[in-house]
Amino acid sequence: MEQTEIILRAIGVLTETNAMVRRISEDDSAIDPSESQLGQLVTEVFPTVEVPADAGPAEAGQAVADAYMPATISLVGAFAFLFSELADLHDAGRTDVSSADLLQDLALRMSRAVDE
Repeated sequence: MEQTEIILRAIGVLTETNAMVRRISEDDSAIDPSESQLGQLVTEVFPTVEVPADAGPAEAGQAVADAYMPATISLVGAFAFLFSELADLHDAGRTDVSSADLLQDLALRMSRAVDE
């Protein structure tokens, strides 16, 4: 999965999370995390790791770390980028643009970049 696609998916996660927080605060209903976009994103980004049956604990741990490190860096990078964008908006004191508006604008710009 390309980094731009991961960022787009992270925008979906943040948007969904914002809506879930509002729903929970309004009616205190339980949310099933397995049905969330975050759960789906993590499932898609992290590869399945096959550890040889004869691998020792250190070898097994290293195999998992090696397989998961690129995905972890991509996910953290996507959320760090979005945090930075949201923080810049906040720090600039912009009250004319909501976080939802910024995320929507970023999604549109990222989608155009993917299409090009």
